[in-house]
Amino acid sequence: MEKRESMWDVYLRKGMSRRSFLKGCVTLTSLMGLSTASLSKVVEAAETKPLPVVIWIHGHECTGCDESFIRSASPLASDVVLNDIALEYDHLLSAACGEPFEAHLEQTIQKYRGQYILAVEGAVSTKDNGIYCMSGGHTFTSMLQHAAEHAAAVIAYGTCAAYGGIQAAKPNPTGSSGIAHFVGRAPVVNVPGCPPIPEVMTGVVMHVALFGTLPPLDSENRPKQFYGNRIHDTCYRRPFFDAGMFAERFDDAGAKAGWCLYKLGCRGPETYNSCGNIRWYQGMSYPIQSGAPCIGCSNAHFWDEDPMSQRMPEYGPLGNVDKIGAGLAAVTTLGVVAHGAASVVQRNKREEEE
Repeated sequence: MEKRESMWDVYLRKGMSRRSFLKGCVTLTSLMGLSTASLSKVVEAAETKPLPVVIWIHGHECTGCDESFIRSASPLASDVVLNDIALEYDHLLSAACGEPFEAHLEQTIQKYRGQYILAVEGAVSTKDNGIYCMSGGHTFTSMLQHAAEHAAAVIAYGTCAAYGGIQAAKPNPTGSSGIAHFVGRAPVVNVPGCPPIPEVMTGVVMHVALFGTLPPLDSENRPKQFYGNRIHDTCYRRPFFDAGMFAERFDDAGAKAGWCLYKLGCRGPETYNSCGNIRWYQGMSYPIQSGAPCIGCSNAHFWDEDPMSQRMPEYGPLGNVDKIGAGLAAVTTLGVVAHGAASVVQRNKREEEE
């Protein structure tokens, strides 16, 4: 990339209208979880700031995060890659390969030192000097350390990059772990999920690209706008949980009626993610909506929490689920009695005043 264009420059060069440009900015503003009051800032950044250089490297993983990303629908992944960022290196999405491709990676690192965004997919293999994960003749560990040393920011895409993922599951024969301890002083944003929601992946990279800062993060370095709520809090089955109505089997009447899946292993009460509001496949559905309990794929150690259908303990953080309905019924009864007593007191007081 010889000349660093802005998003607006790209739209002009491709003969796209101002209207299309503004519609794209509106989409990005919404996607990043910003209010409409921030739209002018997004437009200004898109008009003036050069496209961010992005280097995307792969460690121990299945490429599922890349596959998720290319299914982003709002905006389309093609629009992000061709109009919104300058993706200079990615094993899956780049056309080049071999020695020239690896040479281009090094040229990009040197040319844009301190300016590029490093996206990392996959865990770091540490056992036996990292020989279980190599690329271009180099261990992924050394490749990550070298690329992160000169990065403006690092985005850990997926549970593997954030926490180690399935590679780090017991007995972890390759000594795999998340990338946090190998990126030096570069600021890191964790975007866990197996894989993450594609629009979440797009929203995070565009926030860093347009504003040059990390989005607001929680204690685990996750962006709050996407990981600020539990699946349990945004689940449309929550009223059934509150009423103590649970499916006991995947094929019983409760499951068919859409009752809560807590007893079937749903980890929604302890999992933070956007599945319940953003959902998947252009907002069409997500696991709980399709009848499957949340398996907590954005949690740090979910691969070790077997078996999948019995993940939550009988006495979970919300109490004994078998007694939730009875407890709520008792509370309701007490409320009715209290309301009746208060009504009697008010009536007697009114009669005395009369």
